[in-house]
Amino acid sequence: MMTDRLHILGKKRSELAQIFAEMGEPRFRADQMFRSVYGRRLRSFDEMTDLPKGLRKKLSEEIQLCSLIVESTFISLDGTRRFLMRTHDGYPVETVFIPTENRDTICFSSQSGCPLKCDFCLTARLGLLRNLTAGEIIEQIIIVLNDVYGVGKEAPHGTNLVAMGEGEPFLNFENLLNAVEIMSDETGLHIVPGRITISTAGIVPKIYEFAELDRRPNLAISLTAANDELRNRLMPINKRWPIKELMDAAKTFEQTLKRGERFTFEYVLLGDVNDSAEHAAELAELIRKSGLQKVKINLIPHNPAEGLEYSPSDPQHVKRFKKDLASYGIDSYIRTPRGRDIYAACGQLAAKAA
Repeated sequence: MMTDRLHILGKKRSELAQIFAEMGEPRFRADQMFRSVYGRRLRSFDEMTDLPKGLRKKLSEEIQLCSLIVESTFISLDGTRRFLMRTHDGYPVETVFIPTENRDTICFSSQSGCPLKCDFCLTARLGLLRNLTAGEIIEQIIIVLNDVYGVGKEAPHGTNLVAMGEGEPFLNFENLLNAVEIMSDETGLHIVPGRITISTAGIVPKIYEFAELDRRPNLAISLTAANDELRNRLMPINKRWPIKELMDAAKTFEQTLKRGERFTFEYVLLGDVNDSAEHAAELAELIRKSGLQKVKINLIPHNPAEGLEYSPSDPQHVKRFKKDLASYGIDSYIRTPRGRDIYAACGQLAAKAA
């Protein structure tokens, strides 16, 4: 349980130095703490045996190290794991671990719940509960890594992170970027921005701000419809920033792409809603008219859930949609659904406890 003690997880190296200076401790203690918390992924001061016993006792009395509690862990038949956590004040946080042969991915949340009301997403039913702190974002990653690999042990082929869990990341912009900065430190988690993807539903001003960053994660924009009428219904955020404004921002971002950066549009395929040959042609035309040259399309078959009226596109329709895009010169790939049986798939996160 969270107390009124200072919460240290989520503090940068410079902030830790200030904290230890105020405690009358030398600067190198802050470096030790940074490595212990982010590099070794220790979750209690007692485990930090390189610190003097007296200092560990003092830290335990004055500092709060962790705040998230794992309430339940669910394991899919395909190996995907969904972690249901709770914040100190009782709000749900969900994080998903997705193993594959050549890489492992952690899908983390940036908010508890989500305010955007996308019609095909179960998380929307939660509404926005609150933003997560930088510490709570990082702690999700630490908890999952320790659970899967063991405390402090490295992933066999590295770890990719995607901000595609609960929430709209660009509505928690500052905390998200602070978390990314800390996680990328080579003496900490050392998950570099190139292995992180941020997914936004289209918060246009933040896309422009993101484009100005010198060192940043990859960007994915959730599109799902190529005309305003349909996108207004599926993604009400479109009423605030319609497709023309979104595509202008996407074009600006594309012009800032550096070597090795990835830029994608996510298109959730909904059965008999947006998956026809005509919809594929419309999507291709939108990309052509917008002048985009480097963006790829991530086709996501809808993941069904109780309470949602939509159904997944027929697998043959998905393949045809991809083929149609290719005929227009548009690169796309199909995301394989993972963790559907435990409500861990894209659009299914709704803090289900069973």
